[in-house]
Amino acid sequence: MTTQRVRLIAVVLLGLAGCTRPAVEGRSVRPGNEVLMADSSHLVDARRVGLITNHTGLTRDQTHAVDLLRSQGVEIVALFAPEHGIRGTVAEPESGGTGDQAAWVESGVDEITGLPVRSLYGAALKPTPEMLADIEVLLFDIQDIGARYYTYVSTMALAMQAAAENGIPFVVLDRPNPIGGALVHGNVLEPEHSSFVGLYPVPMRHGMTAGELASMINDHFEVGAQLHVVPAAGWEREAWFDQTGLPWVNPSPNMPSLESATHYPGTCLFEGTNLSVGRGTPLAFQQIGAPWLDGAALAERLNAYRLSGVRFEAVTFTPSAPHDRKYDGELVNGVLFIATDRGVYDPTQAAVAALIEARRLAAERWEWKVGHFDRLAGTERLREQIEAGAQLADVTSGWNDQLAAFEQIRARYLLYP
Repeated sequence: MTTQRVRLIAVVLLGLAGCTRPAVEGRSVRPGNEVLMADSSHLVDARRVGLITNHTGLTRDQTHAVDLLRSQGVEIVALFAPEHGIRGTVAEPESGGTGDQAAWVESGVDEITGLPVRSLYGAALKPTPEMLADIEVLLFDIQDIGARYYTYVSTMALAMQAAAENGIPFVVLDRPNPIGGALVHGNVLEPEHSSFVGLYPVPMRHGMTAGELASMINDHFEVGAQLHVVPAAGWEREAWFDQTGLPWVNPSPNMPSLESATHYPGTCLFEGTNLSVGRGTPLAFQQIGAPWLDGAALAERLNAYRLSGVRFEAVTFTPSAPHDRKYDGELVNGVLFIATDRGVYDPTQAAVAALIEARRLAAERWEWKVGHFDRLAGTERLREQIEAGAQLADVTSGWNDQLAAFEQIRARYLLYP
């Protein structure tokens, strides 16, 4: 075993030590699909059902929602596919495109169930009236990740709009927020920067479940759907995914672990730069870098901030498929983000510090993907502040009033203690 591999394993174990906790004794969270069939089956009985789902729509014993509902006599007439497809296997295209998004998902037939698949990540992002013509109730059962820039919630919101416009009840089968529901971090998206990677003015880390977000979007943003949220039984806001008793299933091809999800609300911002986030590696979104970056110098600068709950280690890695075509197959120098206490760690603060310092270290090689970065950031102000030489505190202190206002709105829609 090489010295580099031994060192990487040691770093990963340190990250795991700070980022995981044993499951709470006796806790077994029941996802919304199980609760639906046990307690709320009247919502789907004797109705033609459309199901928006993917490979994460599982029960505790990893039975898929399609199989669960069908086994109880529910008539599913169509599946609706989000980004990455019904089976979660559609990743980035090998060539072409912008590198900002996954390949489009094709409509067709699901090979496993034989059900028709109607794509919501292709020519249409929102169900058309034709797609809904044979649907009497529309269900959503997908695991979200807890960050604003994750397109499954956008798919949910657009489908809820379509359901409202077509007089169809919309049911969210809720699931835990994997990175907990107690902490809210980052800036709030400015409405003029609304896009499919962030439709509504919520923070980078919103601390809500999909069902809670649906309730807020439907009421506060006046969608007006006939919305029913079936809660995940037994979940509490302080609980992280590894405390639920539920099996981890990669929600998307480059979300390989809870550790990656923990850092994602911050490190996803690097998708809007010419630095890699380690796509195609086991540590995707836990590390950032480029062949020309001095990882040791960047780690030293970041550790000097003494940010709560995180430290940084110089690493090398090689991005590989599925990838964003950044340095595919090249040796990359960078830093690994290691959460030492996830209860106090703010991944958005850590990422902004890394953006500031990486740009200072390699200003002559640094590039913004301006449109994509501003869509992710939900504003052009963050990029402009960094370009103007702003300090970390100057950037993040400006978010406080935004977060306070959001938390007042958010409080009305929280379903879990």
